[in-house]
Parts: sequence; structure tokens; C-alpha cells
Amino acid sequence: MRHPVSVIVLAQLFGTSLWFSANSAADDLARAWGIGTAEIGTLTNAVQLGFIAGTLAFAITGLADRFPASRIFAVCALLGALGNAAFALLAAGMDSGVPLRFAVGLCLAGVYPLGMKLVVSWVPRRAGAALAWLVGMLTLGTALPHGIRLAGGGASWQASVLISSGLAIAAAVLILRLGDGPHLKRRHDAPPLRLGRVFLTFGIRDFRASALGYFGHQWELYAFWTLVPALVVLAGLAEPGSARVSGLAFAIVGIGALGCVAGGWWSQRIGGARVAATALGLSALCCALFPLSLGLPDWARLALLLLWGASVVADSPHFSALSARACPPEIVGSALAFQNALGFAITMVSIQLGTRWVADWGGQIAWLLLPGPLLGLLGLWPLWRRPAAPH
Repeated sequence: MRHPVSVIVLAQLFGTSLWFSANSAADDLARAWGIGTAEIGTLTNAVQLGFIAGTLAFAITGLADRFPASRIFAVCALLGALGNAAFALLAAGMDSGVPLRFAVGLCLAGVYPLGMKLVVSWVPRRAGAALAWLVGMLTLGTALPHGIRLAGGGASWQASVLISSGLAIAAAVLILRLGDGPHLKRRHDAPPLRLGRVFLTFGIRDFRASALGYFGHQWELYAFWTLVPALVVLAGLAEPGSARVSGLAFAIVGIGALGCVAGGWWSQRIGGARVAATALGLSALCCALFPLSLGLPDWARLALLLLWGASVVADSPHFSALSARACPPEIVGSALAFQNALGFAITMVSIQLGTRWVADWGGQIAWLLLPGPLLGLLGLWPLWRRPAAPH
């Protein structure tokens, strides 16, 4: 295969469009089901909880390293597409919607971390830059439902959700045809995959530093993505429920893909840890400034949100690359899945608090997210203070 990374990142774009497919229909769901912002946050958290359950299962049992990553990815993308379609066609309220979103999250546990393992299995020496493209596609996949919703105009919310299911099926076909790369094959002398061996990775100093940076990053990232439509309205850039909200949300979340790609290019010169630290610092600055920017001109508020969208996710691929480099190669899949599980458990808290308090806090809700990047910088300190390794 001449361009395996291109296939993987395209499949990641299509597969992760399932993640926020319900959020793109938030206004229609609120009207149809009689729910508010807090309930939309609950639907988002159902996906997060399913993802956590799935990644923990993969990590603790070692399943992520027992079977070919391409097969796990394909099966999970297909099942996620079916769960997402069931949400569009069968859900009639929170009672049925929450378990179906949980099922989608459960399936995404076999898409995102296994996509990272596939990248490392094909191009281990370019993992940082390649993972930047992968996470860029995750970001664009997150924004994609907003774009689909905008392009659909007057189409029903069910139609935009079903398009995400179709894209996930295409992702399954792409990865099944690609298969696994030649690297990360299990050595004959490797220790057996014992239940729970992945817990020992936190005894490795570099893995622990990368994971702590990632956990701070996660406190901010998914809560920010969930709150983007509300932040657009709070900034006075669009009226609630208007097409302009979807358009600006797509731009603010989607620009993160460019941030990831630029960070991947820059990491080859200064190292992934320093790129991650720079992105954490920039997003912390945006958190701090947003409530103070509400009296500025429209262009300045939009520029700040775009900078925040670009920087908030630019560090993510480097945490994965740093963690993969720090742990034994035969448990990379399990270690990344375990790190994801803990990180996404953190997102549930910030999403729930952010969506519940945004009506009362207004623009100051950004300050709720600020501790994440600050603590992430502190945790990552042992890695970003080192001189960059030569390339």
C-alpha cells in the first residue's frame, strides 16, 4: 500500500463523524423532545461513557493487541453506524436516546485508539506527524456534522445523522481493505498479554508525564467542542438556532484540523512535547481572555474563538505519540486505549458542569475550562523541558 496514512486518516474522518452527530441537531432535538442544553450535554456524555467502557475493556483485557487492529476498527465502525442510524430512526426521547448514544460511544472505542495503533503499525518513525493528521481528521470529523447540517438547509435532523452512518460504513470498508502495517508485530520473546498488565505503564516516567498532560488537555477539549455553539451565541456572533451558528461552529471546531497538521510539521523541528506545551499555553490564554473579549468588535471575538479552536486540539496527537514511544511496543494498543479511557472520564465531568452552568455563568464558563491546560502544562513539564531530539 503506497499511501496507508492517507487511507487511515480518511477513514478516521468518516468514522468519527458519529461522535457529535447528535450535537449538530441540538436545536431540533430541543424542540422535538422538549429538552435543554443540560440534556444535550447528557447525550454527549452518553457517548463519552460508552467510549470509556469500550476503551477500558480493550485495555484491561488486552484485546486491542490480541486481534488485528484493522478488523477491530472495521467491525466497530460498522456497529457504530448501525447504532447511530437507530438513534436517528428509533429514538423518541432521552429514555431511548441515551442508551443508543452510549452504544455509539462503545463502538468508537474501536475506531479512535485503534486508528492510532494502525498509524504506528505503518509509519512508526513518523508517528508524531502522522498522528497529527489522524487527530486532525478526528477534529474535522467532529465538525463535520455541523457542516452537514448547514449544507442540508431545511433537511430533517435525522437525515444529517444518517449521513454520518453512511460515512462510518465507508470507513469500515477502507480499513478492512488496508489491513495492518508491518510494524508492531508481536515478538516471540514478548511477555504474555496478562490481564491488567497495562496498569504498569504508569510506572514509566515518560508515559506518566505524557498521560498527565493529556488528562489536563481533555478537561478542556471536549467541553469546549460541546459548548462552541453556545459560545458563538454568547459572543453575539449569531442568533440561537440560526444556520450561522452551525456555520461558525463548523469553522471553529474544524480549524483544529489545521492546528493539528501545523503542529505535526512543527514537531519535526522542535519536538512533540514542546508543540504540546505551546498549544496548551495558547488554549489556556484563550480560556482566560474569552470572558474579557465580549466587549470587543465582532472580528476580534471571532478571531479569538478561531485561535482557541486551532490550539485546543493541536497538542492531542503528540500526547499519543509520546505515550506510544514510552511504553513497550507489544502493548501500545492497550496503553493508548487505557489513556483514552481515563482522559474521556475526565471529559464527562467538564461537559456536564459546562452544559449545566453555561446559562448562569455566561461567557465566564470559559474559566471553568482553564485549569485543564494549566495542569496539563505542569504534568508535561518533565518532557517539554528537555532539548528536542534531533530528526
